[in-house]
Amino acid sequence: MTGFDYKANKGKFILISGPCVIESEEMCISIARKIKEIATGLKIPFIFKASYDKSNRTAVENYRGPGIKEGLRILQKVKEKVGVPILTDVHCCSEVDAVAEVADIIQIPAYLCQQTTLTLKVANTGRVVNIKKAQFLSPWDMKKIITKIESTGNKKIIITERGSIFGYSTLITDMRAFTIMKSYGYPVIFDVTHAVRVPGFTSKDKRGGTPEMIMPMALSGIAAGSSGLFIETHPNCRNALCDASSMLPLNELKELLNRAKKIYNIVKDR
Repeated sequence: MTGFDYKANKGKFILISGPCVIESEEMCISIARKIKEIATGLKIPFIFKASYDKSNRTAVENYRGPGIKEGLRILQKVKEKVGVPILTDVHCCSEVDAVAEVADIIQIPAYLCQQTTLTLKVANTGRVVNIKKAQFLSPWDMKKIITKIESTGNKKIIITERGSIFGYSTLITDMRAFTIMKSYGYPVIFDVTHAVRVPGFTSKDKRGGTPEMIMPMALSGIAAGSSGLFIETHPNCRNALCDASSMLPLNELKELLNRAKKIYNIVKDR
């Protein structure tokens, strides 16, 4: 198993990146290799992310992914062939044990982060736990969720900010959240590509995201104290099967990370 050394990487700029959802084995391996090449060149620890099932799609006809069995097979192939740690999300307790066999980091989705049974089940695997802060929670609400995880003895925790509800079908990122949540003692990652989503539109509707805001928001988040970035990326965003209107084109990733890393190095000792 490739593994992710939580202790060694705590305090470093961390990149969690990959396509929103698994489309094919070939595509996942290709994207993972390209991101790894970029991250290695910039000396940024990289975790590959892709979902085997996007359970919270807006419409029933939207593509959800290949499912847990095929999805985990593909993620295992990415781990073996590219040599990178894996992050994926779970939606119910029955998925957790199988996911823990493959994933180095298990993500609790934003809409499910208050589900105590699921949170404890994930924490008890001993894997690193990435908690997505729900759009409807304040930064200080996350302390209670962290306490649930800590109660199992698992203190390998990452918190991910992805914006907050601000009126109908809009999200806004409160930059104070990074300082507030970092005070709990764990890395706080900025999921900038979900922060530019506009809920309520289909994933391919141009109104469903503002990707032109990814760069300025990412740099702002790092300047505000984020420990790294969560970036969903794709070689051809227009034809992506999920979140096409809010992902970062893969060919723009290197420039963004290069600029973000420079800012991180300035503010990290603040």
